[in-house]
Amino acid sequence: MEKINLRPLADRVIVEPLEEEEVTAGGIVLPETAKEKPQKGKVLAVGPGKKDDQGKVIPMDVKVGDVVLYAKYAGTEVKLDSDRTVLVLRESDVLAIVE
Repeated sequence: MEKINLRPLADRVIVEPLEEEEVTAGGIVLPETAKEKPQKGKVLAVGPGKKDDQGKVIPMDVKVGDVVLYAKYAGTEVKLDSDRTVLVLRESDVLAIVE
């Protein structure tokens, strides 16, 4: 995995969406424009965690390398280079860790 030049703050998570090739029952491969946005991705970086009312940092449940499911319209897309886009999400937008 290549290094990214983003360091998430607080309870933010940087996720690279995982594109899954979609093929219909008839064997037709759907192009990117016809598919829904992916809701599964690999965690590239995590922030230190959110602070509670007493100022203590609440540790993150996700870690770098986890494959996660996230809310459909969550996060902010960030284009890293010509062919790579990542999402910056709050940890609360992560629905599950795929095991």
